[in-house]
Amino acid sequence: MVFIRTKTVYTMARRSEHSQEEIKEMVLQAAETIVIEEGFDNLKVRKVAMEIGYTVGSIYMVFDNMADLIMHIKSRTLDDIAAQLDAVDNTGNAEQTIALLAKTYLTFANQNFNRWRMIFEHQLTADEKVPDGYQQKVKQIFSLVEHQFQQLDTTHSEEQSKQAARALWSGVHGICTLSLTGKLDLLGVDSIENTVNLLVENFIIGWKQN
Repeated sequence: MVFIRTKTVYTMARRSEHSQEEIKEMVLQAAETIVIEEGFDNLKVRKVAMEIGYTVGSIYMVFDNMADLIMHIKSRTLDDIAAQLDAVDNTGNAEQTIALLAKTYLTFANQNFNRWRMIFEHQLTADEKVPDGYQQKVKQIFSLVEHQFQQLDTTHSEEQSKQAARALWSGVHGICTLSLTGKLDLLGVDSIENTVNLLVENFIIGWKQN
């Protein structure tokens, strides 16, 4: 997996040269680039400050703390995942659409590995609360799959369809995690895709017969 970056260079600037919203976007872009190139473990606030030519204190003027910055980065990744899934062709039947959603998720995870992995690597502490907006973004992704499950048949309740959709998606995510982190003995993305397709196909067959 190779990431190619054209380095963003920010000139040293006084605080008055950028609005707080501009600084916030600069911080997010620099932080995302560090995650993409070096991984979540190497995301440090001082490194971000050096990238944008501002002080650490300036970053904490636009973000409450490091956890707040991280949650914003994760939220942007969720937005990108949702946009990719929302763009999936849904003109076919529900089975085909679910398979395409799974393939699209796998492709995003493979092409944006460090950003995708950060969503699950970072955990809030016990006294930190997940923002409501973040929870809504997660629900939005699940809702795209849940909607397709409700189109499969009418013998299951809406709640049962939601549970089935989340169970399948957990399996898809598990395959992505194990394979892309080298913990599943598969050869290349094509092999992973075939495994995901096999899971989706057989899960749906069993669900419709249940």
